[in-house]
Amino acid sequence: MKKIIISILVMAWFVTGCTTFPKDDIKVESEADPKVNFSGYKTYAFLASIGIVEDAEGHWEPPKFDADAEIEYLINEAMRNRGMTQVNANPDLFVAYALGVDMDALKLKANPETKLETLENVPGAALVVILIDPETGFVTWISAATGEMKNLEPEIQKKRLGYAVNTMFKDLPK
Repeated sequence: MKKIIISILVMAWFVTGCTTFPKDDIKVESEADPKVNFSGYKTYAFLASIGIVEDAEGHWEPPKFDADAEIEYLINEAMRNRGMTQVNANPDLFVAYALGVDMDALKLKANPETKLETLENVPGAALVVILIDPETGFVTWISAATGEMKNLEPEIQKKRLGYAVNTMFKDLPK
């Protein structure tokens, strides 16, 4: 009996650890300069003008969740996975990002009972990541992820951000 209970607890832990998170609303679009050889870039640095554009009331970011730090961590991870190194001076690429939040965004939603579409408040967000060649000043790659702002636990929000950034960087040419 004890083995059965332990087996059930282990299975429950495994299943809850592998649960999915809402990501169907996240859409990603990317564009790369076709003339750029991305394999030549080995180092990068963040621009000083990075950051988050907050909504006027600042209600979208839950307490104890630092979206700036999380986004920078995820971008660093994506760049390292491509074999790139962050440097303090003379980078091959500059990285800039901005996260915008619109808590007053409206969207057409279908009423399941009447099938009529009505406008509803559906807060939205967009994350834009830009890579810039410091020698030319030209954008070499840009990617934008858009989605709905959901009132979720910080761990789920981290997973959604991770999904968005990973999907964005899949579009970065090798």
